[in-house]
Amino acid sequence: MNRNASPVIVTEGLTRRFGALTAVDSLNLAVYPGEVLGFLGHNGAGKTTTVRLLNGVLTPSAGKARVLGLDPATEGATLRRRTGVLTETPSLDERLTAREQLRIYADFYDAPPQSVGTRVDELLEIFQLADRGDERVSTYSRGMKQRLALARALLHRPELLFLDEPTAGLDPVSARQVHTLIREQSRSGDHTVFLCTHNLEEAQRLCHRVAVLERGRIVALGAPTELGRNLWKGVRLEVETSPEAVTSACAALQQFASAREVTQPDERPILTLALSDRKEIPRLVAHLAAAEIPIYRLTPREPTLEDVYFALHERKEESR
Repeated sequence: MNRNASPVIVTEGLTRRFGALTAVDSLNLAVYPGEVLGFLGHNGAGKTTTVRLLNGVLTPSAGKARVLGLDPATEGATLRRRTGVLTETPSLDERLTAREQLRIYADFYDAPPQSVGTRVDELLEIFQLADRGDERVSTYSRGMKQRLALARALLHRPELLFLDEPTAGLDPVSARQVHTLIREQSRSGDHTVFLCTHNLEEAQRLCHRVAVLERGRIVALGAPTELGRNLWKGVRLEVETSPEAVTSACAALQQFASAREVTQPDERPILTLALSDRKEIPRLVAHLAAAEIPIYRLTPREPTLEDVYFALHERKEESR
């Protein structure tokens, strides 16, 4: 990510209303070259509407945007030749082969005919579809279809890539492959990625920054670790003890007044818990020592985006 370069996306008060519903509300945002920006929010938060506004598919009710130096509202057709979009449910013609599908879209983007064959072969190889490229899409798994849709979005070498829930419904192996491809596109420096998702773990892994959207408004913006430290003052801990002491340790932790969410995630003698404040850690250690619980390791963990989400929700509830 190059924060010294001019932003790829800039919005000022960007707003879109549908009758009485305000889907996007006074959006102010800057996205920089090479950045993977996570655009987080529950279904209906305004993510897809924002993508449509930024690609000139919808016009704003108020405010303005510049994307790749263009005004989406008046230069949408030109802009869309420089962006790639993967929708949550991409439409693929299952009667065609993957190779036929990519060639047809190359015509849509006016790709130079002499380079189309090479580009299609390159993408089929990158997305691990080369050995099935001449088979009908109807024979593909869900993960293969998603990889083909992503290849299609990259066909014309877009400078800016919009991904809307790119791993929705995928099995873990296919989701990991898509994650790897997103990282590679960002690392190349040739692509900026605008990632819409409600998968907090996905955003934590992939994004340089995240914007949390609620009812069309950005309620938090920053790097995942930065947001975690600023919005969630507590701490999550892993406590390793002996196999014989797991039951006693669990009971002792549950008796500690400020301990929450005490669990044993797997069969190992490791317990996890949350404390409301880091200052409680010395008292917790003293409590376990007094209970004669052996402590082999105690590891604080960085707050996650899940912690951020809950902290934002709690703030919202408190403000009511």
